[in-house]
Amino acid sequence: MGINLQKGQKISLDKEAGSTLTKIVMGLGWDPVKTKGFMGFGSKQQEVDLDASCVLFNDQNQPTDVVWFRQLQSRDGSIVHTGDNRTGAGDGDDEQIIVDLSRVPGGVKSLVFVVNSFTGQNFSQIDNATCRLVNASNNQEVARYNLTTQGSHTANVMAKLYRHNNEWKMHAIGENCSGRTFQDLMPFISPHL
Repeated sequence: MGINLQKGQKISLDKEAGSTLTKIVMGLGWDPVKTKGFMGFGSKQQEVDLDASCVLFNDQNQPTDVVWFRQLQSRDGSIVHTGDNRTGAGDGDDEQIIVDLSRVPGGVKSLVFVVNSFTGQNFSQIDNATCRLVNASNNQEVARYNLTTQGSHTANVMAKLYRHNNEWKMHAIGENCSGRTFQDLMPFISPHL
């Protein structure tokens, strides 16, 4: 089990994994919201469409590419989104973004992962929302970040992977914000670059 990240915490990915990481998976998981029926009898599930996105930035903190539900692969092929889950149904990760760190171009300084509620529910209405970082070579969880918090926000700037002294590090940003897509979140990402 990986470490539970706190808002603002920074970690060395290699140190936490115990070896040099070359391929990681950022997994996003959540559950549909269960709503009570009339006078508490019967319940149903309300579908929630969370979306995970990864924005790539260069040394000048300018976006160079993005991986999201409308573009499932970076132009260089180093980052792949496994596809859009529109309900949150099922166990484990509902969406994954796979990053081959060894193939991320040298001009890319940081990767910022965001999550947003495309259907507009705020996080106080979403159950068990978490993101996690997994070492793809052995499927071991390196770190986990709990996204479920009480509040009226509909998005979160989750984490930033960045190069520092030829090593990839992770910063758990955890900034709550509002927006339906990564484009809406760009003003919230900028201060963390």
